[in-house]
Amino acid sequence: MNMQASPVMQPPAPRTMEETGLTVVMMRDILLKTMFRRNLEEVSELSVTLCLPVNVTQELVDLARGQKLVEATGTLHANSSGEMGYQLSDAGKSRALDALSQSEYYGAMPIPMDDYAKQVKRQSIRNIQVTRDQLTGAMGHLILPDDLLDHLGPAVSAGRSILMYGPPGNGKSSISNGIRDAIGDNIFVPRAIEYSGQVITVYDPIVHNIAEELVDDPNSLRRTSNRYDRRYVLCERPTVVTGGELTLDMLDLVYNPTSRTYQAPLQLKSTGGIFIVDDLGRQSTPPQALINRWIVPLEEGKDILALQSGEKFETPFDTLVIFSTNFHPNEIFDKAALRRIFFKIKIDGPSQEDFLKIFAMVARKKKMPLDEDALLHLIKKKYPPIDNVYANYQPVFLIDQMIAICDFEGIPKQMNPDLIDRAWANMFVKEEVILH
Repeated sequence: MNMQASPVMQPPAPRTMEETGLTVVMMRDILLKTMFRRNLEEVSELSVTLCLPVNVTQELVDLARGQKLVEATGTLHANSSGEMGYQLSDAGKSRALDALSQSEYYGAMPIPMDDYAKQVKRQSIRNIQVTRDQLTGAMGHLILPDDLLDHLGPAVSAGRSILMYGPPGNGKSSISNGIRDAIGDNIFVPRAIEYSGQVITVYDPIVHNIAEELVDDPNSLRRTSNRYDRRYVLCERPTVVTGGELTLDMLDLVYNPTSRTYQAPLQLKSTGGIFIVDDLGRQSTPPQALINRWIVPLEEGKDILALQSGEKFETPFDTLVIFSTNFHPNEIFDKAALRRIFFKIKIDGPSQEDFLKIFAMVARKKKMPLDEDALLHLIKKKYPPIDNVYANYQPVFLIDQMIAICDFEGIPKQMNPDLIDRAWANMFVKEEVILH
C-alpha cells in the first residue's frame, strides 16, 4: 500500500501572513486566545500550536506587539534555543477575553474555504485509478463471483455513487471495507476551515487516521515546515460508516452554543474518501428523503451548509458514497432517485460451489477439520428445505456454533451430522405462535 501523498497534492506552507488567506484581525485574535488559554511564551511553541512556520508566527507576534497587545518579557529563556519570551499585556488579555466571548476557538489557524476547495481538487477521490489487482488484493479474504469485480472496478475508479443491494449476510459491508482498503493512499485533511469569519473544525481523530506524526522538536520543525502547510494533517483517505442511526440532521453543521464553534458534518469529514450508508432502509428517515438530501452533492460535486445565522454556503463534495441495502431498489426509491445513483450492483448469495469454498476456507482458518458426512448432510438435508439459498455469513455462523458446542462438551474440534443439526437450529428461528 502506498503510504505517501503525491507531491502534486501537497498544500504549500504559507511564507507570509498574507499567504494564509486569513484576515489580520482573525489571526491576531487566534494568537491572543492561544497565548491566553495555553500560556505559551515562545515563538517556537506558538508556531507548533498555531501550525504556522516560525517566520510567519514571528510576523504575527510582531504585529500584536506593535498594537501593544503582546510584550516581550525582556529575558531570553534559559533553554537550548535561547528564545525571547512574550506575554499578553493587560490590553492583550482584555482583547483575548473579548475574542473568547465571541468564539472559544484557538490553536491551529484555519484554512479559508476557497483554499480548501482547491486542495480538495488536487487530491480528489475521482483522480484515483484502482486496478483489478488492487481490488483483488484488498478482497482476497472474500470469495466473490468473477463478474462482481467487473462491475465494482469501474464504479470505484469513477469515484461516483454506488448502490449495493441484495439479501442480507452476503458481504456488502465487507466489500465496502475492501473498497476502502484498495484505495489506500493519503490525503491532507484540514484541522479547521474558515468561512465568513466562522471556524469549522474538520479533523477528527475518530474518523481520520494520521499517516505521519507531527514533529514536536522546534529545531526539526524549522527543517520540515516548508514541506507542506501544517494547518493540514496527513491522513489515510477517510472512511465514514453509518447505519440505522443516520438521520438528516447528522448531515448539517454541528454548532456548539457554549463554545460558539462549528464542527463539520459527517460527509465533510469524509471528503476525499468514502461515505458508507449501511443498512439503507433501516433508518428512521425514509431512504427517499436521504437520497433527496444527496441529489445536489452527488450531481454537482458541492454541498450546501448553513450557519446559525441562516447564511448558506457551498462546500466541496468529493466523496465516494456507497449505499448498501437488503431491499430491492424499486421498493425504496423512485426512478428519479435511482437515476442519480451512478452504479447499481447486486450482491447475491454464493453458488453451492462458492459456498463450499467459503466453508472450507473458514474451517481451515478456525482449525476445524472437515468431515465429508457432515458436508453431505448439510448440502443434501439442510439446504433443500430452504430452497438451497446460500449466504456468505452461514459458514462462519455454523462453524462457530460447532466450535462452541465442542468446547462446552469438552471434545476436540470436529464436525458431524449431529453437530450440523445443533448448529443449524440456532441459525433459523422456527415459525410458531408464542402465547402471552
